[in-house]
Amino acid sequence: MNGVELFLLGRTLMKIGEEALPAEGIGGGGHRAVMVVLSDVLGHPDSTVGEIAGRTGLPQSAVSTAVARLREAGSVIATVDPGDRRRSLIRRSETVSERVAEVRASTIDGALASALSSADPETVGEAVRVLEWLRDRLADQSGDASSAPKMTDETSR
Repeated sequence: MNGVELFLLGRTLMKIGEEALPAEGIGGGGHRAVMVVLSDVLGHPDSTVGEIAGRTGLPQSAVSTAVARLREAGSVIATVDPGDRRRSLIRRSETVSERVAEVRASTIDGALASALSSADPETVGEAVRVLEWLRDRLADQSGDASSAPKMTDETSR
């Protein structure tokens, strides 16, 4: 496998992850920008919209929209920046909203079965175990659990 193949695999896995996210009751279309912003907030708590935009490469308007959706879902909270009261600092919410609980309770099995063109539970289970193994190894290497969230976080399963 080379870097291009790994990059393309990553994009495929992102699409499977998007498909696995429960979409009922969520307006505004796709989840990609929301997930990119959430991932950044998990790794960089107390960030401003501008800082998130700078790190992610997303336009500030897209980050603002994603933060609004994440606040509505109860995934993040915004507090006034004590250094500049015109700005808000974004961080992960400590409480678990209904939406966050719903996302955490969902699984990737159906989306993975569809992507693999296999309804065989053993094949899907093997793929899930491989992905969990890789997630755990990447988290071990970085020493930072936020860079490879566990399947129980908002970003997965």
